[in-house]
Amino acid sequence: MSAFGRRNGMGGAGPGRPAFGVARPMQTGTGPRTEPETGGQFPPLDMLPPLGADTLGTPDPMSATPAIDAMQRLADRQAQSGDAGSSRIEGFESSIHKIKEQVLPRLLERVDPEAAATLGKDELAEEFRPIIGEVLAELKLTLNRREQFALEKVLVDELLGLGPLEELLADVNVSDIMVNGPDQTYIERKGKLELAQIQFRDEEHLFQIAQRICNSVGRRVDQTTPLADARLKDGSRVNVIVPPLSLKGTAISIRKFSAKPITLDMMAGFGSMSSKMATALKIAGASRFNVVISGGTGSGKTTMLNALSKMIDPGERVLTIEDAAELRLQQPHWLPLETRPANLEGQGEISIRDLVKNALRMRPDRIILGEIRGAECFDMLAAMNTGHDGSMCTLHANSPREALARMENMVMMSDIKVPKEAISRQIADSVELIIQVKRLRDGSRRVTNVTEVIGMEGPVIVTQELFKFEYLDESSDGKIIGEYRSMGLRPYTLEKAKQFGFDQAYLEACL
Repeated sequence: MSAFGRRNGMGGAGPGRPAFGVARPMQTGTGPRTEPETGGQFPPLDMLPPLGADTLGTPDPMSATPAIDAMQRLADRQAQSGDAGSSRIEGFESSIHKIKEQVLPRLLERVDPEAAATLGKDELAEEFRPIIGEVLAELKLTLNRREQFALEKVLVDELLGLGPLEELLADVNVSDIMVNGPDQTYIERKGKLELAQIQFRDEEHLFQIAQRICNSVGRRVDQTTPLADARLKDGSRVNVIVPPLSLKGTAISIRKFSAKPITLDMMAGFGSMSSKMATALKIAGASRFNVVISGGTGSGKTTMLNALSKMIDPGERVLTIEDAAELRLQQPHWLPLETRPANLEGQGEISIRDLVKNALRMRPDRIILGEIRGAECFDMLAAMNTGHDGSMCTLHANSPREALARMENMVMMSDIKVPKEAISRQIADSVELIIQVKRLRDGSRRVTNVTEVIGMEGPVIVTQELFKFEYLDESSDGKIIGEYRSMGLRPYTLEKAKQFGFDQAYLEACL
């Protein structure tokens, strides 16, 4: 892949021109060296000007080629049109949707909505089959068996499900769904964005589906409250924003979660971490380390938190606190708590900080926060440092050092009047491990750093890195190649692991 996400040879470059910004693997001496005649990593010696030659007045065509190639690709990028951004479907699916528009009004005249809502999808499809046949006969439409099954599915999804979104939610390879108004829907599949082939009738149709999602979890979305966080039945996280804030129509963002719980061993198998890192993180979860998971949007923080939580002793009482409940813990003694937005009068809001304060009175062994964004950071640190070892949380940051700085800033932005040095000391005393996760540009998600917080040295929080992911190269198909390295340091938290009998395994994993 090039620096701008194109494959080599695309974007106006001639066949003999080298690609700009492409890292080539170094040749080793074990085999015959094969280089193309032109455009290789280094030009042949006979093409270089002789030493001492005056080349100031004559431009070197070899050095100019990459620059011309890059400028051509920039020109192509600038000239790209946005006309391809419509997800209107064609062919068989389009014809089924057209027939649905004719059948649906007549079908609703023959069906009791309240009775239909009590049936499952399969039962409803059985009840609909003869009625759909009657409606098609009235409209003088003849469908084959495949078309009739497709029509039944579309109608049932429309009445009981989320309409066109149902087929995307059923696709296990889709991890994100981004609806940008009725005419454009993007999905993320295997880390890459692509246009989805679904359509909504109009803005009203899309808005009804957004309301259906929010109403199912007791939230509301309309012009007075145009923002809403919700969740689906499977735990997928949903954000809805409607006009007048969204200028292209109702926007729905769905973050899907795997139906099959992901474990640390599975993540090691995917290449998201090494086996030694997986062992160290298992011990961190089982030995009640206070863990902060840091990363960007969509980097896999919640997935990592779910995987770590599987190492919690089933005998412990665990409380999770989130804006929209999405964590799926497997422990028997688990109580999820969820915030509540204000009502139309601006009253009744229950924030994360309120829930953290209340959770301390509920005799928890561990408190897990889905994400910290503000003043609740101070309460979380207090919980970690006052008998609730093994508490975990996530936050947005690009590195472990930035995660510490963000925690300091979040406490300082609140109404708590505490000196910065006291805040830093509280963080150093509370947090024991920072796990940095990152989504790389090839779409893969990896654990890039596992860092210990050691303590304070003057006004600075001291850390040491146990593991890191080091970038090495990029393959011809754009996949990033790297290796996970252990720093070979004796972990500062070894004494705590020893209390649970994991000291030898922890030491071997880190060295």
